[in-house]
Amino acid sequence: MKALLVNSQPMREGQTGMTEVLEQTTERLGDFIVDRLGRLQAEKLEPVSVVDIGSNSVRMVAYDDLRRMPAPIFNEKISAGLGRGVASGGRLPEDGVERTLRLLARFRLLNERIGVRRVFAIATAAVRDAADGEAFRQRAEEALGAPIRVLSGAEEAHYTALGVLCGIPEANGVVGDLGGGSLELVRVKHGKVKSGDTLPLGALRLSEEGEGELARIREIIRRRLDGHKLVKKLEGRVLYAVGGAWRNLARLHMHWTGYPLSVVQQYTIPHHELLRLVERITSMRPRELANLGIISERRSALIATAAEVLGQLVALGGARQVTFSALGVREGLLFEAMPEEVRAADPLLSACWDFARRYSRSPLHELELCAFSDLITGEHGLECTSRWRRLHYAACMLADIGWRAHPDYRGRRSLNMVAQANFNGLDHYARAFLALTIFFRYEGVNARPPVDIAALVDDKGLRRARTLAALFRLAYALSAAMPGTLPGIRLKLKSKKLVLELTGENAALAGERVHKRLQQLARLMDKEGVVRCEE
Repeated sequence: MKALLVNSQPMREGQTGMTEVLEQTTERLGDFIVDRLGRLQAEKLEPVSVVDIGSNSVRMVAYDDLRRMPAPIFNEKISAGLGRGVASGGRLPEDGVERTLRLLARFRLLNERIGVRRVFAIATAAVRDAADGEAFRQRAEEALGAPIRVLSGAEEAHYTALGVLCGIPEANGVVGDLGGGSLELVRVKHGKVKSGDTLPLGALRLSEEGEGELARIREIIRRRLDGHKLVKKLEGRVLYAVGGAWRNLARLHMHWTGYPLSVVQQYTIPHHELLRLVERITSMRPRELANLGIISERRSALIATAAEVLGQLVALGGARQVTFSALGVREGLLFEAMPEEVRAADPLLSACWDFARRYSRSPLHELELCAFSDLITGEHGLECTSRWRRLHYAACMLADIGWRAHPDYRGRRSLNMVAQANFNGLDHYARAFLALTIFFRYEGVNARPPVDIAALVDDKGLRRARTLAALFRLAYALSAAMPGTLPGIRLKLKSKKLVLELTGENAALAGERVHKRLQQLARLMDKEGVVRCEE
């Protein structure tokens, strides 16, 4: 990872040369963000949309732009049931076809109103397998006003895996995407998509083939999965679960365990706990599940089948855990269409930089804060692996997001913003760490954090969150959130001391608040804080 450097010359926003400094800084960020995300001025966005015609549901998601972390600005789906009867009768159901065509005509108008520049439209298993699939595709294209690509099973698996890698670049295991008509499996390793396959194990298809009897459905699943080469690849690895039905399993598990976050992305369930979840779900009636208020009544009819597929994948393959991905084939399509330099950017830091540009008083100051945070790492400071440095930089970019709120609510509001943000590229430990760091930044390093969020990190992470927050509180007391000051200030780590050096005109910044905040930081690092001023 490249170190973040900033220009050492004081500069205020609006001065000549500020843009050049920013460009130099974002260039030095290297792997983290790309230059086009680093502009302070408002960007002209060019919305894109993805229309996904699946076997059970039809969905459109419009995004603000084709960038590393595109923000959804519109999301709508209906359960059209296009795959109903395809396995037995070979044709698409008439009511499902008409319902889908009406929805596509609606999507066409919405795309025009949103100003969508490019539509990525796909159809999957139901249209692929139906005898009248091609005739439907032509009618659907006319209704949508855009070409529709019918994905093969291999293509569907490939784009699903790309979608997972878009949000979890380090994914290593097997991606499984359960739809209404099929199950896609694909190996991912070191950020690359490997071999993939599609199996006739969609929840809707299985329900029809097994005539709704779970024992028969269970036997069909076992027969089709047992011995499959990609199932064998799961041994000791992670199964990345994609698809609405499996996301609902994650939500049920969160509900029953009292989990503090409702974020499905990178929610993880260990092997044996997942098997217990499957057993509990398959023992309940659809109405009982629907009455929990977690999933819709329509979804509850297929949830036991979806749970059975996931359970047998884990049991037969020997996966050590299931990690859920909210990103799949739609995001994979967009990821492939992005310029190479955008794909290479870090999804978390790109999103945090976007937060800095939107919510902080000075985005350039937050970049300077990244460099300032490096001053407390090293031989006598915090251990800083590439993982921790990345989280430090993310926290720096989020450090000023609550400044507009009432002082009494800044801590809690900022914690909720981070904990619930649409971030990718981080597990729930990292999400909680960032939320707690910004909470302590506003509430004070000795504040009592929310117990449920604090429980998601260990003592080491909690202490580091307080330490980083203490650094932020010192930095803002010195800089007033304006760029140009921090590059001229030095923190020096010694075995027993933490020395703040203020030279030249910066010597006048020394004061009671600065002394107090330096001491707080020093105590958390088991050192004595010392201020040295030279005019």
